[in-house]
Amino acid sequence: MSRIRQYFATGLLVWLPMGVTVWVLLWLVGILDSIFLGVLAAAEALLPGLGPVAEKLRHIPGLGVILVAIVIFGTGLFVANMFGQWWLRQWDRLMTRIPVVRSIYSSVKQVSDTLFSGSGQAFSKALLVQYPRQGAWTIAFLTGKPGGEVARHLEGEFVSVYVPTTPNPTSGFFLMVPRADVVELKMTVDEALKYVISMGVVVPPMREPRPGQPLPAPQVPGVTGPLNPPADY
Repeated sequence: MSRIRQYFATGLLVWLPMGVTVWVLLWLVGILDSIFLGVLAAAEALLPGLGPVAEKLRHIPGLGVILVAIVIFGTGLFVANMFGQWWLRQWDRLMTRIPVVRSIYSSVKQVSDTLFSGSGQAFSKALLVQYPRQGAWTIAFLTGKPGGEVARHLEGEFVSVYVPTTPNPTSGFFLMVPRADVVELKMTVDEALKYVISMGVVVPPMREPRPGQPLPAPQVPGVTGPLNPPADY
């Protein structure tokens, strides 16, 4: 029985990564195809003469993925110059004047600009924080510093962190913790994400301190006070 379980576990380790990869790809293809079908249905409603052509396009596998990818790439190419930037500003100005749409569009735009722009600060560092209680540690990602009204109610220096869940890092918790209570890790953000997704199985490689960089202070068992402050963010 032990050998049967061992063979089954070995086979599972072979097929599980492939199955999850295929599932994610099919999920992405489904999203892109649904966008294409929605645009096609809107065009068919506006132009009834496109009915026969639209019906043929619906049955071409993978066409939605290709067309949506081309449109996204073309849009990026268009707004990469001054003329496209002007049209983008006009579009943003129009969307911010529409009630209800304005609040949704502005919020999503701020988040997307932070996450995907080259100058964004989202997930800039991997951190170690105590969560959900003192003495329990988990991986977190630096997202910035509290600002506005929230910052006025916080005494001392705080940082904003995102604590992902395992094995799905797209959901998690947003926390504002004292800067002295977080430890900056030398692992990259990608390595930290792999560490979280694998539930601690895929351990990032150990990195030696850079020349001139002091070694971290050793942790004393039973001491739960503030940690040494990390490097400047």
